[in-house]
Amino acid sequence: MAPPSPKEAASKAGEVLAGSSAKEFKKESTAARLLGAGCAGIAELAVFHPIASASQLNSVIFKDKAAASVGTRFFSLFPGLGYAAAYKVLQRVYKYGGQPFVRDYLAKNHGDSFDRTFGKGNGKAIMHATAGSLIGIGEIVILPLDVLKIKRQTNPEAFRGRGVFRIVADEGFGLYRGWGWTAARNAPGSFALFGGSAAAKQYLYKLSDYNTASWSQNFVASIAGATASLIVSAPLDVVKTRIQNRNFEAKESGFRIVSNMAKNEGFSSFFKGLTPKLLMTGPKLVFSFWLAQTLIPAFNKVL
Repeated sequence: MAPPSPKEAASKAGEVLAGSSAKEFKKESTAARLLGAGCAGIAELAVFHPIASASQLNSVIFKDKAAASVGTRFFSLFPGLGYAAAYKVLQRVYKYGGQPFVRDYLAKNHGDSFDRTFGKGNGKAIMHATAGSLIGIGEIVILPLDVLKIKRQTNPEAFRGRGVFRIVADEGFGLYRGWGWTAARNAPGSFALFGGSAAAKQYLYKLSDYNTASWSQNFVASIAGATASLIVSAPLDVVKTRIQNRNFEAKESGFRIVSNMAKNEGFSSFFKGLTPKLLMTGPKLVFSFWLAQTLIPAFNKVL
């Protein structure tokens, strides 16, 4: 039998590695990742906070400063909608656009270890989940915007008429209070988000290349990931929110909050609000995650 041609050998080698995580990196361009994730975040705001016209958008964002100069309108963002909008878009760009970079690093440097430990198919799904967990921990970088957003929504008296620059000057690193609990909440939550999605593509649809998933497959995978993420992160999310919701002067530790909740409210308090969150936050997360997973490969094809 004649030896296989170089082309045939390469094809067979590709088939062997198809289920491997070890060589799967640099799948999408940086521009595609950032653009796809950014569009997902902006689309989420547009769909779940619908605006009928440009003039309405102007009035919603800038409120009584809608007719002011560009500079005045820009700075008027900070005490109002700016917290939520800036945080939401930055979070989506960071998480959805950043996870592939961590995934590439793990695939290039540790992919063989994932394959040996968990098996080729399992290793790839676990690697995607691990990359999500690591990027979730790093999300504490934009924690101050999350703190300001939560306080503006649930405890506006904490501002006492102060703008964002005054609050930053007054509070400093106090805006990072609860960062450990945020990281502890994000690690399993992001692991479940990206891991749940990867598992659906791996085991439900038998995909060797997750980027080939159709829009409907991405949608189902997003539901799996988002649901798993919200359930897994619920207990620590409750603690994180209570830490961020209190007045700036309050010094109660996260462990004290956990102790008081367990003592006075019982174990079920750690899952308080889970059903409304699944019904309200779930669709937003599913939508943006589905859009990011669909748009990033699409943009990569045309850029």
